[in-house]
Amino acid sequence: MADDRDLLPSEQPVQLLDESGRPVENPTLPFPDNGRLLAAYTALVVGRRVNDQAGALVRQGRLAVYPSSHGQEACQVGASLVLGENDWLFPTYRDTVAVVTRGVDPVEVLTLLKGDWHAGYDPYEHRVAPQATPLATQLLHAVGVAHAARLRGEDTVVMALCGDGATSEGDFHEALNFAAVLKAPVVFFVQNNEYAISVPLARQTAAPSLAHKGIGYGVNGERVDGNDTAAVLAVLDAAVAAARSGAGPQLVEAHTYRMQAHTNADDDTRYRDSDEVGPWVARDPLTRLEALLKRKRVLTKARRDEITERAEAVAAAMREGISRDEDPHPSELFAHVYAEPTPQLREQAAVLADELSRESD
Repeated sequence: MADDRDLLPSEQPVQLLDESGRPVENPTLPFPDNGRLLAAYTALVVGRRVNDQAGALVRQGRLAVYPSSHGQEACQVGASLVLGENDWLFPTYRDTVAVVTRGVDPVEVLTLLKGDWHAGYDPYEHRVAPQATPLATQLLHAVGVAHAARLRGEDTVVMALCGDGATSEGDFHEALNFAAVLKAPVVFFVQNNEYAISVPLARQTAAPSLAHKGIGYGVNGERVDGNDTAAVLAVLDAAVAAARSGAGPQLVEAHTYRMQAHTNADDDTRYRDSDEVGPWVARDPLTRLEALLKRKRVLTKARRDEITERAEAVAAAMREGISRDEDPHPSELFAHVYAEPTPQLREQAAVLADELSRESD
C-alpha cells in the first residue's frame, strides 16, 4: 500500500518561473520547450483580449454578465493545452478562456451569457461540457464521463475545473470520493483565486491548502503557482499522464488571484482594497511569460505583432457576432425541452401557435 505521505502536495506551490520571468531550477519537472511556451503565450494574449472585449460588450449592453478571468489566464490556457483530442474539458462559468483555447468559437461560448436559451456550442464537437454556473455540480458529471470512458476502454482523461469556493460544496467531496473509488481518470483543477465572490479563503477552509483535501479520499494532491504558465503546463502534464496511466484521479490546486470583480454586478471594493490587489500585478502570467520568451529570443517583435493582430481579429469577430441582433421565434420556447414533447408542452405550443396565427390575420 502506498505511503499516505505520497499523496501530500509540495510544501510550496511548484514554480518554474519567478515573477520577473526567469527560470527557477526544478529537478523533478521538465521545462516546457520553446514551441509549447510560444503556443501558450499566443493563447494568453488571445485570452486576455477575449476577457477585455467581453467586459466591453457587457458595458455596451450586449452581454448580460461576464465573469472575467483576467490574471488567471495561465490556468485557463494550461488546462486546455495539456489535453489530447479525445479528452474532455468540464469548465465553470469563469472558464471562457479555457473553452476558447480548446477551439470553441468565442461567439458561441458567450451565447449563454448573452441570455440565449442554449449553451451556445455543441459539447461533442470539441469535447467541452457546457459551462456550469452552479458551483461544483459539473464535477460529478466529469467523474461520470471519465468512468464511462474507462469502462469502454477509451484512452480519455477529463479535466474538471473549479474554484476555491466550489471546494466548500458537497458535490466537490462526493466527486473526489467517487473518482477515487472508481479510479476514474479525472484531473480536478482548482483555481484558487482567493475569493468565493466576497468570501476570502481563510473563511472557507482551515486546511493547510486545498490540495491537502485529496488525502482524505486517497487522491494525490499537488500545488502550483497558477500565474506561472510553464509550471502550470508541467504540473498538469504530470497529472494528466498519471490519470491516463491508471493511477486514478489527481487534485491540483493553482494559486492565483482574481484581479477584477467577481462579475460586472459585483463591487469588489466592499471586501478588498487596492493594496491587496496591487502586488499581484507583478505576478501577471502574461508579462512573466513574455519576459522569458524575449530573453530566449523566441518572441521577436514581428512575431509579437502577428500574435497581437490575431487577438484583435478574435475581438473583432466577437464584436460582430455578439452585436448581431437575433429575431427568435416564440415557438422555440418548446423546441428543445424534451426529445419527445410532453402532452402539456404540445398543448401549450398549440395555444401559442393559435394566438400567433390570430395576430397575423
